Amino acid sequence: MQPQRFPECNHPIVKALFRYSDQDLLTLFQRHPEQGRYFVALFCRYNPIVYTLISHSARSPVQGDYLFALTWRHIFYEMRGLELRGAAAVEATSYQNWLINVTALCINQANLPPVESITYDLNSTSPPLWCYLEQGLDLLPPVIRLILLMARTFQWSPTRIAAYLQAEGDMLSPAQVQDYLQESYRMLTVNLPDDIRTIYLGEDPAAANGEDPASLATSDSR
Repeated sequence: MQPQRFPECNHPIVKALFRYSDQDLLTLFQRHPEQGRYFVALFCRYNPIVYTLISHSARSPVQGDYLFALTWRHIFYEMRGLELRGAAAVEATSYQNWLINVTALCINQANLPPVESITYDLNSTSPPLWCYLEQGLDLLPPVIRLILLMARTFQWSPTRIAAYLQAEGDMLSPAQVQDYLQESYRMLTVNLPDDIRTIYLGEDPAAANGEDPASLATSDSR
């Protein structure tokens, strides 16, 4: 596995946070869940360490990239309740040690699928974006989320999706499925934090109009 470069680390929104300590970024992340920049800043600061640790244990680059993303997803959810204690002088070390321990745990407990069944692509979907897309997916109504996953993860046509839903008791036509699919793009975009849309989609949040991030969100839904 070769070290990756992530363009978001050069975005002005993220670069403006580099002077903050780990504790400051963690606190801001916990206090402002509606903003994604603080998690992205920590990712940019520490992704080389996590990537290096995983590269020594991965059997293949594809599995390594997938484990890298899974590890950051685990970090993302664990950070919500994380409390770091200690003097200000050792805050960075404390967070770094926690991060290393979490990474080691993910490596040791990893039960990765075969390479051929992994559809996650690190080059198209950075782990922070993946985390916020999955968070946005969880907020979608169940039927709309299911239609989006079937269309993007399994590449099913509206006709096949409609047939499946009809067999399950949801009497939707292919045209209605297509309408729901378009609505899912709009809703998923709206569910993303404004700064995440700006950093990753290059979008003016005030002009959000249903860009299609679904192909990123559903690249792997394990």
